[in-house]
Amino acid sequence: MKQHLKIYISGHVQGVFFRVSTQKKAHRFGITGWVRNCADGRVEIDASGEQTDMEKFINWCYQGPDSAHVSQVSTQTLPDAIASPHFKIH
Repeated sequence: MKQHLKIYISGHVQGVFFRVSTQKKAHRFGITGWVRNCADGRVEIDASGEQTDMEKFINWCYQGPDSAHVSQVSTQTLPDAIASPHFKIH
């Protein structure tokens, strides 16, 4: 079953290759969507994929790349899956 989520990650998550690492993990898990830095210091992810793959992806978000320090991950379920076949960095 496809899942579409908005994910916000807080902590020391900017300037530590979080977006590039997120894109690589998304490709590995077959996730589509995008990732971007927010002005408030968080990272925002809009992601779609199979539920089991999304669970693995979210579990990774709690750790992030080695240079990151994640303090909080929040998710919001969205109604429709992303049509794009790619995962982009904004």
